[in-house]
Amino acid sequence: MNTKLLAALAATVSLALPLRPGAAERLRLSTTTSTDNSGLLKVLLPPFEKATGVAVDVIAVGTGKALKLGESGDVDVVLVHDPGLEEKFLAGGFGVDRRSVMHNDFVVVGPKDDPEGLRGARSAADAFRKLAAGKAPFVSRGDESGTHQKEKALWKAAGVTPAGAWYMQAGQGMGEVLQMADEKRGYALADRGTFIAYERKVDLVVVSEGDPALFNPYSVIAVNPARNPHVRYDLARRFVDYLTGPEGQEVIAGFRIEGKQLFFPDAAR
Repeated sequence: MNTKLLAALAATVSLALPLRPGAAERLRLSTTTSTDNSGLLKVLLPPFEKATGVAVDVIAVGTGKALKLGESGDVDVVLVHDPGLEEKFLAGGFGVDRRSVMHNDFVVVGPKDDPEGLRGARSAADAFRKLAAGKAPFVSRGDESGTHQKEKALWKAAGVTPAGAWYMQAGQGMGEVLQMADEKRGYALADRGTFIAYERKVDLVVVSEGDPALFNPYSVIAVNPARNPHVRYDLARRFVDYLTGPEGQEVIAGFRIEGKQLFFPDAAR
């Protein structure tokens, strides 16, 4: 990737984390907007930086873009949430040492009066069929993120190809999509963590949840130094060990907003 383009992207979408005094090394992390928008990174990264003296430079984008940065060697490690894209990344030889980190779930959110009656849907796919039938505004991430991949899978399960003025592809992060859906009095698919973080900022509520198809696992993967010899695999391994070790898992479990837990640790202990 062009160096100037990468720098501009990082300045636009990354979490601003200043270099810790005395930090001599930097780790480049690409991750999903949900880990940023939810506020998780603000509590998860400082203990690692303090303990290691390594500053973490974050680029928060959709999972598809995060993995592309890994493929090109523009980052050292990725933290993402789409098993299908992750498998392709590993099969292509771009990543190693994949580890489960945490999970939450996806939810369908919409106006409080729920004009399409999604609360009565039997499943997430049924909810999506109702959305298509009613043609109420729906705001899609439209950015090949993990959330967008899940959305496309749900449309497929519903037997629907969404199209028309009611279906809007934002090409934006999760927080922006929630705000757009609120403005349009429409619906959206969101990861629960980001929705909890934005719940007081929008006039939306959960209208469909609990389907096993909405499970949302996150994994961390080190970029393969055999494909990109310049990456800091040593630092990536330290970060993987931190996320999946007792300290990182405890931070994840303890991260709450107004008493609500946003993510649930998954690493084996």
